[in-house]
Amino acid sequence: MVLTPAEAADAAELRRHAMGQAGISPARADVNVKVVRRSIDARSRQPRIRIVADVFVGHEPPAERRVSDMLRQANPARRVIIVGAGPAGYFAALELLLHGITPVVLDRGKDVRARRRDLRAIQQDGVVDPHSNYCFGEGGAGTYSDGKLYTRSHKRGSIETVLQLLVEHGATSDILIDAHPHIGSNKLWQVVQNIRHTIENHGGEVHFGAHVTDLVITANGNGRRARGVVTSDGMEFVGDAVILATGHSARDVFALCARRGVEIEAKPFALGVRIEHPQELIDGIRYHQTPRDPNLPASSYSLVCQSDQRGVFSFCMCPGGLIVPAATAPGEIVVNGMSMSRRDSPFANSGTVVAVEPDDWKQSGYDGIFGALEFQAHTERSAFAANGTGSQKAPAQRLMDYLDGRVSTQIPKTSYIPGHVSADMSDVLPAAIDARLRNGIRQFGSMMPGYLTNEAVMVAVESRTSSPVRIPRHRETYEHVGVSRLYPCGEGAGYAGGIVSAALDGQNVARAIALTYAGS
Repeated sequence: MVLTPAEAADAAELRRHAMGQAGISPARADVNVKVVRRSIDARSRQPRIRIVADVFVGHEPPAERRVSDMLRQANPARRVIIVGAGPAGYFAALELLLHGITPVVLDRGKDVRARRRDLRAIQQDGVVDPHSNYCFGEGGAGTYSDGKLYTRSHKRGSIETVLQLLVEHGATSDILIDAHPHIGSNKLWQVVQNIRHTIENHGGEVHFGAHVTDLVITANGNGRRARGVVTSDGMEFVGDAVILATGHSARDVFALCARRGVEIEAKPFALGVRIEHPQELIDGIRYHQTPRDPNLPASSYSLVCQSDQRGVFSFCMCPGGLIVPAATAPGEIVVNGMSMSRRDSPFANSGTVVAVEPDDWKQSGYDGIFGALEFQAHTERSAFAANGTGSQKAPAQRLMDYLDGRVSTQIPKTSYIPGHVSADMSDVLPAAIDARLRNGIRQFGSMMPGYLTNEAVMVAVESRTSSPVRIPRHRETYEHVGVSRLYPCGEGAGYAGGIVSAALDGQNVARAIALTYAGS
């Protein structure tokens, strides 16, 4: 069905249209309509809602089978150590419980409720806790972002199972039908907390403040085998396998791998800024109306182009969102985006980044397995130095001022709570990134008339789009290429790029462990 926003929002109207299209008499009372897919078509000047629905005549829709009901009580004789309580780690834990294997989850940060105090400290006081921040802690970097669940990872596994598990733990059922589902930071933390309760109620373990500082690796015939980990307080956790699901910002874990002879390698990532527009301006561009229809959500965009043989693209677009400080250590500025479930902020922000390839970091003097990471870290330190205050105030510049090569004399209000200082982005970004970003933004202006405006503000630096390091693993077994029973997993290992893809990777790794070791 193709409906107006008002028709799609009215259950009675939706039912009437569905019955009419299915050729069912409007007089029948024993008809149930279940929406299975919903998307917005804003290509015309009058946006429409496209809906796919199942119509049930004479009976209710069949009840969905709960994935959680298939979880088994954990067998204490079978233990898998999981480093990281993000989506990769938690969904690996749930998958292990489907096979009766005990997951032991360790996270350096705090539980999701206690973590909020540290987010307040970085927002209001500029104090960065290196173990509890927007990247580290229960739920990982995705918990206090937008909770976007859209992914192209359809070949990796069952996206529907991931979404169903999220719904069973408190997410709105709308995520099962929306083309671009999201949960929102004000709700996702509760979903994450509920997942932890499920893991613990089935015999799994979750430990916070458990900062892994060493790996337990033993000789195994002609090779080496991972047996467990050691935390900063000297505690040793051992099991049948170890999953490294530490997220894209756990630089100390990469250093640990190198120190213990666990092969790692530099990998491409992306680097740039956050660009924030008034949401009303984006609504006007995308929906051709201001104010927007109250039955339409805050509008979004997705832009991509090529600039000097590098991709330039929007990333993690947050309609009705906020820009937040995502540094994981003092002395650096990192920004990210987030939205609440209602997406009702007056601002729309998106990462706008340039692909970074090996030639880029090598030409800047960085090489070896940490070349990409050091290039990334240098840019974050440059952003910190540019603010000149020693705080989390971020370098900022009006969009047209940036393109015209002048420093902004005044920065308008933005959603970034720590504040900002006017800066020349050319002094913050590496020269090659700066040049490609300028060219890419100009192309975006041609693709999306109205995008280029001095009402838009650039805030630097958006650098944690993905991990700059990959921990190589076998394609079939998911094991590390040089250490058996060590399983690199998720974003930090270089195999995912968002909540859903990380969750799918966690499931796949756990399934591989169950198949290989459950009966050994």
